[in-house]
Amino acid sequence: MATQDPSPSGSRPSDVTALLVELSGGDSRALDRLYPLVLDELKQIARNHLRSERSGHTLNTTALVHESYVKLVEGSSVECRNRSQFFAIASRAMRQLLIDHARQRKARKRGGDRTRVTLDPGMAIAESRSMEIIALDQAMARLGELDPRMETVVECRVFGGMTMDEIAESLEVSRRTVERDWQRARAYLYRDLHPDANESASD
Repeated sequence: MATQDPSPSGSRPSDVTALLVELSGGDSRALDRLYPLVLDELKQIARNHLRSERSGHTLNTTALVHESYVKLVEGSSVECRNRSQFFAIASRAMRQLLIDHARQRKARKRGGDRTRVTLDPGMAIAESRSMEIIALDQAMARLGELDPRMETVVECRVFGGMTMDEIAESLEVSRRTVERDWQRARAYLYRDLHPDANESASD
């Protein structure tokens, strides 16, 4: 996701920023004009999310982008000071949609194979199933209660595929702060998601 060069769709960062200013000012129509300018980047974020899903998911890349964008349009006003913040919000909307789908699937069919959670950019929760998606969401919610910024860093890095510099811009902190939060968040989530490993280490 570039913050300096034009996107694959040919849009310039200044065009997107101008529309985000209008959007933050309360002009909901700016979302309609913004959509074609950020579509390619939203599709890449959607692919990051879906890479962690089971094969044959009912939502494909286009559907996930569309439904998440509708969610943004129908929701409360979106306030973004820069491109990175907008993509972080869009990524969170996509993750929430997938979590909702996972919960619905779990309600219809109990159980499922347990698989390993991998906290690497672009990999998210590889070969996961509904229970693992929900488990990660719950762990991230607990992380958010401890430190909301660390939760956002994980959201942007793992699911949004954002660079450290982009996350720093979004949160308006230094890159060093983001790197420290990222390391701490990964350690926390690993301990939360792998309690058996923690017990073995303490024996």
